[in-house]
Amino acid sequence: MESLDCIVVGAGVVGLAIARSLALAGREVVVLEKEDSAGTGISSRNSEVIHAGMYYSAGSLKAQLCVAGNAMLRAYAASRNVPFKMVGKLIAATSKHEESALGEILVRGRENGAQGLTAVSLSEVRALEPQLHCTAALFSPNTGIIDSHALMMSFQADLESHGGVVAFQSPALSGVAREDGVELDVGGSQPMRTRARTLVIASGLAACPLARAIGLRGVPQERLCKGNYFGLTGKSPFQHLVYPVPVAGGLGTHYTLDLAGRGRFGPDVEWIDREDYLVDPARSDSFYAAIRRYWPDLRDGALEPAYAGIRPKIADANGVLNDFRIDGPRDHGAPGVVALYGIESPGLTCSLAIAERVKDLVS
Repeated sequence: MESLDCIVVGAGVVGLAIARSLALAGREVVVLEKEDSAGTGISSRNSEVIHAGMYYSAGSLKAQLCVAGNAMLRAYAASRNVPFKMVGKLIAATSKHEESALGEILVRGRENGAQGLTAVSLSEVRALEPQLHCTAALFSPNTGIIDSHALMMSFQADLESHGGVVAFQSPALSGVAREDGVELDVGGSQPMRTRARTLVIASGLAACPLARAIGLRGVPQERLCKGNYFGLTGKSPFQHLVYPVPVAGGLGTHYTLDLAGRGRFGPDVEWIDREDYLVDPARSDSFYAAIRRYWPDLRDGALEPAYAGIRPKIADANGVLNDFRIDGPRDHGAPGVVALYGIESPGLTCSLAIAERVKDLVS
């Protein structure tokens, strides 16, 4: 049986960030990825937004890691020439009820240390975005967009330059956690069993099933939350990101743009029982209704199906959606194992901060 120092399961943005951090710390790292390239799952099916940290409960992992990760990600991207742009974001209320929720977001954001978040007047909103309809708004200058593919390629390059390896088409299937490490069954064209002193499960939608297959205790119940995106044909109406007040399960059907200036709307919230990435064109009806609350000038026929992503929500025994979970040996009783559950948005923003947290757990 081959014996390895450290295995990271999952070559998405979080898995690669963790593997990079461990390799920079002198660990010998192998990343196992079931697909034939990096970041084909959650990491390639999101809005590519650098979040500022105003939405999450004070003291939560999401709040702590998002605020820290925002600064780390911007500094890293600038130093490695990874394309990004701090375009800023408006969060818009369109009713008195939503204005109350907006005030709560402002208070929470300031508690979390979300830099620069402020309430703006309607005249300031019109100056920033003349086509935006709202009754009140917040502005976050510390929100941006990034090329997530370029970021992952940079993480992988750092990993490999420090001796790490990514093994593609190598799914982690099951295993046994022992006192001296983990024995792991790996599939692919040449199935094998290997042993690792340290195992990090950072496999997104597959994290909970793999943790159960290894026999970890306390694995949460996962729920699959599909988010559909629709592209916008024609000229983009906004120069900044525009978000409505959050809804249950997500941040609302918001407007983002990519680094080429193309606009898109999403994600919505669709609870599903199995992985499915097809975008139903009929869902555009709800998109038009949601978007016209803050952009009444959206014309009929302007939206076209783009892509979908799936967020790995985790819930407790009462079905309440939870924070990120980063479980170490004290949590599940398996020496040398760290399991990451529910790493959805803002996981991209948090990636480098998550990596530091994991490195501390395994050092």
